[in-house]
Amino acid sequence: MIYETKKFKDGQVTAKIIGTGNLHVKIRGNNYEDLFRAASIKEAWDNENVTSKGLSSILTIYCLIGQRSDRRFNESESFDLKVISRFINTMNFDRVELFHPHSSVALALINNSKELNSYKFIKMAYEEIGAPILVSPDAGAYKNTHKIAEILKTDLIPSNKIRINGKPKIEIQGNIKGRDCLIVDDIADGGRTFKDLAKALKNLGASKVFLYVSHAQFNYGFDELKEYIDHIFCTNSYRDIEEAIITQYKVI
Repeated sequence: MIYETKKFKDGQVTAKIIGTGNLHVKIRGNNYEDLFRAASIKEAWDNENVTSKGLSSILTIYCLIGQRSDRRFNESESFDLKVISRFINTMNFDRVELFHPHSSVALALINNSKELNSYKFIKMAYEEIGAPILVSPDAGAYKNTHKIAEILKTDLIPSNKIRINGKPKIEIQGNIKGRDCLIVDDIADGGRTFKDLAKALKNLGASKVFLYVSHAQFNYGFDELKEYIDHIFCTNSYRDIEEAIITQYKVI
């Protein structure tokens, strides 16, 4: 199925379907315009195939906007992922694929959704480094990182940030002296958490510290990260990056 989209000067997006057949829309999905573009494509496809039977429609979102807002943080604030999921559900795709969602909440809120996991890309980073220890950056990431460690048949070191007398402290459970470490997580916003963790790992004797994230935002650049992180592996699910410290795997 071929489709065309365009954007008017006032910001409106529109779509046109060319031909008939199954529909597969692939978007980064890291902004609201992407979602409206997908909705326009699906509306045009529905209209073109209103009398057709047996055709299927798939929406693949590589970096779902708002996925970290997976709960109502305060009673007076909006539940943003719920709002976004409701909009996606109005498109009525037969299947919605989400690449490495931040949590299972997105899969629960979005109808007919399925996870596209990041194991392949983490394995590529793992093998390129040369079998490092995996490091889980916090309790929330531990379950997923543990699964990856089991698949790779490698060691896993859990870490967590705690507060002692009001001051944050990183706890690392295990011996990493003389070893290469690979921190694994889903999203890097600014990257300060990873910088602090890498610093703590180096202070405990890690030879080198690497980072893998699927969704690479890095909104504050790489200068501070370079001090403690030797190299970063990521996908281009959020944006394309050209930096010496980055190895980027193509998903879209």
